[in-house]
Amino acid sequence: MGNGLIYYVPMFQRDYSWTSTEWDDLWQDIEALFEEQGEQEHYMGYLVLQSKDSKNFDVIDGQQRLSTLSILILAVLGNLKDLIDQKQDVERNRQRLEQLRSSFIGYLDPVTLIAKSKLNLNRNNDSLYQRYLVPIEPAPKRNLKATEHLMRKAYDWFYDNIKARFKENISGKELAQFIDSLSDKLFFTVITVNDELNAYKVFETLNARGVKLSSTDLLKNYLFSVVHNEGSDEHELNELDDRWERLVGLIGSGSLPDFLRAYWNSKNKFVRHAELFKRIRERIHSKGRVFDLVRDIEKNADVFAALPNSEDELWDDEQSGYIKLLRMFNVRQLYPLLLAAYQNLSTSDFTTILRGCMIISFRYNIIGNLASNEQERAYNKVSIALSNQKFESVNDILNSLKPIYVSDAKFKNDFIDKVLRTTRARNKRIIRYALFEIEKHVSGNSYDFESGSSNIEHIMPESLGEGWEGINDRDHDQFVYRLGNMTLLNTAVNRKIGNKAFELKKGEYEKSEFEITQRIASENQVWNADRIKVHQRWLATQATAIWRISQLD
Repeated sequence: MGNGLIYYVPMFQRDYSWTSTEWDDLWQDIEALFEEQGEQEHYMGYLVLQSKDSKNFDVIDGQQRLSTLSILILAVLGNLKDLIDQKQDVERNRQRLEQLRSSFIGYLDPVTLIAKSKLNLNRNNDSLYQRYLVPIEPAPKRNLKATEHLMRKAYDWFYDNIKARFKENISGKELAQFIDSLSDKLFFTVITVNDELNAYKVFETLNARGVKLSSTDLLKNYLFSVVHNEGSDEHELNELDDRWERLVGLIGSGSLPDFLRAYWNSKNKFVRHAELFKRIRERIHSKGRVFDLVRDIEKNADVFAALPNSEDELWDDEQSGYIKLLRMFNVRQLYPLLLAAYQNLSTSDFTTILRGCMIISFRYNIIGNLASNEQERAYNKVSIALSNQKFESVNDILNSLKPIYVSDAKFKNDFIDKVLRTTRARNKRIIRYALFEIEKHVSGNSYDFESGSSNIEHIMPESLGEGWEGINDRDHDQFVYRLGNMTLLNTAVNRKIGNKAFELKKGEYEKSEFEITQRIASENQVWNADRIKVHQRWLATQATAIWRISQLD
């Protein structure tokens, strides 16, 4: 801020939103810089700037931090102004105030007393900032927008903390030294780009590396600028702003990029995150198109928001069961297809597609553990065709998914060799689900796979004890987490038999309510690697009959 550059927060960038939580975090970091043996510097993270020329920059990411640091500086200057009003070293303190203002904030036009600032905020924040904060004038407390209240409170918060920091030792020299030292101790990583497309690529690259930046804000700025440049009135901009904020509130800012990509891929040729902004910018270049896009996005938002939540009121009982399973499987590549299906199919046909996607996911992702990139492209092709109403029946849609429907032969072989370590909670849920479905297929009895009354029994125990001397370490490592070594058992009974020898467990297996567990007792005299393989082949045969789409076989 002290290097003569001018920064502009785009007109439609997100409003100032920091609260006392973020102010206090920043203040504690600053205080630590001035402690004995404290850190010499504090890293403030990434700034992404778009350059108009060598002097003027748009703040694409970092406005909350730059705004707050500027308010902090103004709060210091407010304390300095108090000293002047109290007639303390008036001339020197006036010189300090003007020099610091000129270096870090900007200057006041000597004729009009209008601020010429180094930082210019968005349309909802700039008026309060320029009219009251920069001139260090008391800001009104009434008739302010929520974001303006936050800025006013931020100034008061830092003003009070600065006064408390220096207490009776407050002086113009100390305040000036504080700002000067602080400007040397805070540093950023600055990334400068020359257009929005490059900025979007930066966002997506950094987001992929765990540095969450607001790529959706960039998209919002573009859409709003298209509307603004066509001479829209304030009502239209406010309407668009309200729609966008409702969308963010429903989806969540962190999930919005994933939603926008899923929405786009439900209707258009497959794009990755890094390409999304470019494709939207190519397609959307008029006010009418912007409002059409936002309205269509809104239609899909409720569905996307409900997809991770099986309890959402959008789903009936059968759909809720499939949604719960897809959530457990952690498969999201099919979201574009589900968005397209919900918008274009009847309720019963949508349920059929939902069931088909669940079966495909179990075969392809859970048991087959196959690469998801090809699966995602396959779903995209079907989604586009569905959005364009190219299918005559729901069976035609299912047939188009055949490339990612694992064949019976492969699925059975994959199941025969499947290992799922129960040390992971998600694997435990999947195993319980699979075993209960097989039990239902064999006995006709339905159970809640998430009930605590029964749990997974490792027939060969996870910890070998007396009676398992015939099992060597190699076989134990290879087979203890094979599906063929697991069955269902009443929780209390499971706890009672613990790690006992197989011949002692058999008696409890024979009395079990579950037929798949009774079968282990009736068909096995001993339990070892060979018997686990035999049992898992039987389980695989049952599974192939359960998780299937008949018209794809």
